[in-house]
Amino acid sequence: MRIVIALGGNALLRRGEPLSAENQRQNVKLACEQIAKIYPNNELVITHGNGPQVGLLALQGMAYKEVSAYPLDVLGAESVGMIGYMIQQELGNLVPFEVPFATLLSQVEVDPHDPAFQNPTKPIGPVYTKEEAEKLAIEKGWSIAQDGDKYRRVVPSPLPKRIFEIRPVKWLLEKGSIVICAGGGGIPTYYDERGNLQGVEAVIDKDLCSALLAENLEADLFIIATDVSAVFIDWGKPNQKAIAAVHPDVIGQMAFANGSMGPKVQAAVNFVKQTNRDAVIGSLSDIVDIIKGKAGTKITTKISDIEYY
Repeated sequence: MRIVIALGGNALLRRGEPLSAENQRQNVKLACEQIAKIYPNNELVITHGNGPQVGLLALQGMAYKEVSAYPLDVLGAESVGMIGYMIQQELGNLVPFEVPFATLLSQVEVDPHDPAFQNPTKPIGPVYTKEEAEKLAIEKGWSIAQDGDKYRRVVPSPLPKRIFEIRPVKWLLEKGSIVICAGGGGIPTYYDERGNLQGVEAVIDKDLCSALLAENLEADLFIIATDVSAVFIDWGKPNQKAIAAVHPDVIGQMAFANGSMGPKVQAAVNFVKQTNRDAVIGSLSDIVDIIKGKAGTKITTKISDIEYY
């Protein structure tokens, strides 16, 4: 079975943790221990977020005043290489030596006229207090937004239109490779008026790009791994309920937070509607049961309404 696994940001760095290489590696190791459990019988493609890492690289770059700050697309490429290296190494320590790995830098086409460029919403970098964020916004010209009880820098998040490296991903899968690609939603690029491809200052939503990747690869299952066991209605309230399975049209009419579960649900719905195959949102620690259909929230056309745990 061909499976695309989209790792949530918590798989790389837990909220509030220092942005150290040691913390990231430890979290990657824990994630890979779960992924290794399903390797022997499945083709695996792994995607991941990179918001905190890109933000950290941007902050580090600003400390060097001799040159202009590197653009976000270049920082995105740098972070994807770092994260892919950690995943390859940690997962490589858990599967047979002869299993090949590959991390691909994935250029993803966006529309330069996407309305997202006029409305930055994608959080990147560390969290700040309101006072710290407002000061940085003035000093650096950032857009900021509330993220839980903290604040973060936000940048445009245009929709992914096309993944340029989809053919090499397919070739690698045909040779038995585990592939890490579309990291951070891919590197946002567009064609200028002369027909030349170039990067753009933006961050594509990782889950929406992962859904497009899964669709292009004709994946049998699309898993969005997060830090909760399922999608809940009335989240945080005494009457909250976990969804076991739901038709895409039904969950597509529900409201979820834009900064957390909303994009995940939309990505899962997109994949299911385009392929008529299943997507699951759930905890990475439950991945074996997710494969068995016993955990997570399954978005599927095999039922007409909604089922709860």
